[in-house]
Amino acid sequence: MKVKFDSWDEDFKSVFGAIQAGTTVKWCLEFDQDVREVTLWLIKSGEEPVAYPMGINTQTQRYETEVRVGTSGIYYYYFAFKVDNQMKFVEQGRFGQGVLTDNGQNINSFQLTCYDYDAPEVDWYQKGTAYQIFPDRFANGNPHGEIYGKKKNSFIYATDEDVPYYIKNSRGEIVRWDFFGGNLEGIRQKIPYFKKLGINIIYLNPIFLSSSNHRYDTIDYFKIDPMLGDEEDLNNLLTDLHKNKIRLILDGVFNHAGQDSIYFQAAINNPDSRYKSWFNFINYPEKYQSWWGVSTLPEFNKSNPEYQNLIYGKKGVLDKWTTFDIDGWRLDVADELPMPFLRNIRSRLAKDNCSVLIGEVWEDASNKYVNSEYRPYITGDNLTGVMNYPIRNFIVNLLTADNYERETQVFDNISRIIEHYPTSFLKNCLNNVGTHDTARIKTVLGQNEYLVSLAFGLLFMLPGVPCIYYGDEAGLIGDSDPDNRRFFPWDNISTFLPNRIRNWIDFRKNNSVLIDGKIGFFQAEFGVSGIIRYDDKNIFIYLINKNEYDLKLNKDHIKFYCLPKDVQSQVLSELNQIEINHFSDYQKNIKRINN
Repeated sequence: MKVKFDSWDEDFKSVFGAIQAGTTVKWCLEFDQDVREVTLWLIKSGEEPVAYPMGINTQTQRYETEVRVGTSGIYYYYFAFKVDNQMKFVEQGRFGQGVLTDNGQNINSFQLTCYDYDAPEVDWYQKGTAYQIFPDRFANGNPHGEIYGKKKNSFIYATDEDVPYYIKNSRGEIVRWDFFGGNLEGIRQKIPYFKKLGINIIYLNPIFLSSSNHRYDTIDYFKIDPMLGDEEDLNNLLTDLHKNKIRLILDGVFNHAGQDSIYFQAAINNPDSRYKSWFNFINYPEKYQSWWGVSTLPEFNKSNPEYQNLIYGKKGVLDKWTTFDIDGWRLDVADELPMPFLRNIRSRLAKDNCSVLIGEVWEDASNKYVNSEYRPYITGDNLTGVMNYPIRNFIVNLLTADNYERETQVFDNISRIIEHYPTSFLKNCLNNVGTHDTARIKTVLGQNEYLVSLAFGLLFMLPGVPCIYYGDEAGLIGDSDPDNRRFFPWDNISTFLPNRIRNWIDFRKNNSVLIDGKIGFFQAEFGVSGIIRYDDKNIFIYLINKNEYDLKLNKDHIKFYCLPKDVQSQVLSELNQIEINHFSDYQKNIKRINN
């Protein structure tokens, strides 16, 4: 027998994807033979399953039921029915398709995300392209390359071409931090470079006083690291960025401090210090909770009211730096911050009309659990978006998959992220093909700049805000940390990639369908696939050929996923007999005529 259900088709699920609390959803099933006792089973995570009988609609001959989903959270659902006195089930297959199974014990349920509020949609942010800078490794703006604020027991590289290297002791701990000497003034002087590329958002890794080059080990939240500059340098940078319509996002590291931090040192040097309760000591003062067991990164006690006040209270960290007209924040290791802590940060920023709060979350943020506790990032009252690492996984896995089946699975994986996230949240996610925590995209793709170009094409085609990791557009290489943190190659910039990225930034600015449009996918054959963005008026087609050979498309080989029939038909007409060169792409914007 056959059953039809498609969670991407509003004829079968009346509201696509995530829903707001209080929404009524209608589910429909279609069978090719008589069945009985058709039931929708809906389970809110942590609660008992609830059965909703489905009745036959005599006009459509489909079984249907309507349910008002009243509270936010993660729900799962599947269908059950009887045929020939045997119980059968409909579970989730690829791309939201219902699949029959006899196994009622291990059902692959569909996910239904329910949220309370839409995330704020900030125009400059959602329509922008971001650029992530590791400040020590970008540019030195001092007249003769001087480096100020040098740190004890550290070293400065001899040339900008040196390859980063960690000096460690026998326990694997870094004992000499390494620096190139990039600073805020250097970033300010490169504003013409950002403008030429088309960048309108800068995201900086941490800039506050720290011992390390990455500065995720804060010493003092109220001081800028003197190697980077001072408050005047930050103010000059912000002034000139804003004059050029470029916004600035800072990195907040509020889960842990550095071992040398003024807060931790006060705690361990005086048992009566008010700061002692800011940390979680196991055996004072030698043993304490630290981030992932790294002793140089002691964790704060985030439930301590005094520490909370330091971060988001009056005259606290956020209060101080938002007075500089900071445009947004990215939160390091958001999974480690309690949900009330995140909500209070969001509330504090809202008072200054700062509506961009991005969390570092590596997985699907809609169904994330930490220590068996559900993390409701998508409910609308805390993070406005996340670092969308599943996007990077999709792009890298698609371009490195070695067979057609694996490519299909990669498309299915990303389709689930899109279905799980509320639309406003998805559009706020900061998408990347590389960061300071990943290998460089050029290295991952075998130093093939043509494949890197395809990676950026895919990045700009996906929902969310594209973010370029400094140097990726220049062809910078590098394996995992610290190799992925080389100095920007100002004297050896790729002659190919910057133009490609500049073109994609222009495409996105001039085609709103790439920002607000719906999405679907297609495959032609191994290595030849693409993404479709569409709305009521336009269809934007993006096709890639990652193979080492040219080919001509045959419409009989093209398979579509998550697309309406009329869009499929138009795209098929456009792609039939298209010739596409090896390691290349094809894009075209057409009018939608059959909607």
